[in-house]
Amino acid sequence: MNYLKLAIAVLFAIISYVVFAQKDTIGVSDDKLNSISIIGVGDIMPGTNFPSLSYLPTDCNALFSDVTEWLTDADITVGNLEGCFSDTAPLVKRCKDSTVCYAFRMPVEYGYCLKNNGFDVLTIANNHSGDFGDLGRQTTADLLDSLNIYHAGWIKYPVTTFIKGGVRYGVAAFSPNIGTVSIHDIKNAEKLVDSLSLISDIVIVTFHGGAEGSKHQHITREAEEFYGENRGNVYEFARKMIDAGADVVFGHGPHVSRAIDLYKGRFIAYSLGNFCTYGRFNLKGPNGIAPIVRIEISYKGEFISGNIYSAHQLGSGGTYKDSTLKAAKIIKTLTEIDIPECKLEISEYGDISIKE
Repeated sequence: MNYLKLAIAVLFAIISYVVFAQKDTIGVSDDKLNSISIIGVGDIMPGTNFPSLSYLPTDCNALFSDVTEWLTDADITVGNLEGCFSDTAPLVKRCKDSTVCYAFRMPVEYGYCLKNNGFDVLTIANNHSGDFGDLGRQTTADLLDSLNIYHAGWIKYPVTTFIKGGVRYGVAAFSPNIGTVSIHDIKNAEKLVDSLSLISDIVIVTFHGGAEGSKHQHITREAEEFYGENRGNVYEFARKMIDAGADVVFGHGPHVSRAIDLYKGRFIAYSLGNFCTYGRFNLKGPNGIAPIVRIEISYKGEFISGNIYSAHQLGSGGTYKDSTLKAAKIIKTLTEIDIPECKLEISEYGDISIKE
């Protein structure tokens, strides 16, 4: 009888342990027990139906297919949507000649290309999100909502929060452009990020800022001007967002890659360049480099490790793995030159670690 009671007691203890352990991890993936993985990429515009259908690829999905396995290998994947989704929204941007005007209106059906290739979040604070006015913006928001792709960065939709894998994420996006949440209004940006930090486990900030082109790969640590427009001091902005509660900061806008950084244990990428931009983009030289940054962070937001997956765009666009590892090498060099005090070490293969 004593052995029977002992066996029953042991069995009860085992059942209780399993029940309570499961209760504590409901909705939590196995990865949550260790770290969170986040992928960030730069500008995305997989073809525009304006001013001509000739700027559309034969197959939108094919533009991403070579790197889909990378894009889907993380808890969440974040990119910048450079333009709007619409089939009919009229042009609002002022253009003297529509045939040479850079205005981006992606077909609504292309939303599935981004969903199919792993994107969880698309930020829409940039200089092309308003090319087709409020109708283009609203069509985009409605489409992304229908696809369960989260978005942020317009004044109407400044931030977003969501839960995935038992983790609550908050995302805010900023740019210097009309209709978006301003990169220049630092106090408002700090309030938004602080508010997100109070209700989120992990806060991600993206910005579209800095001067454009191959002559502007370096961080100046000062306000940058381009075509007479103040594009912000991205070095200062990133740090202030982390001071306000951000855990990860991803930048884009210059159309080229820039350095990465670590501040208060939080990861910063100052520009992730052009990621998948078809037809109407200059993809020569450094403009064609398309880094995919994957980081592992703790559940307190602290950087643990990362990788720069090297990809590039060829011809009219489309993203492909680059065996020459140009993205990793360029970001390594830029980081060593622009931020020599950076506590991150980048290997020639793109592995990112904290210096000992």
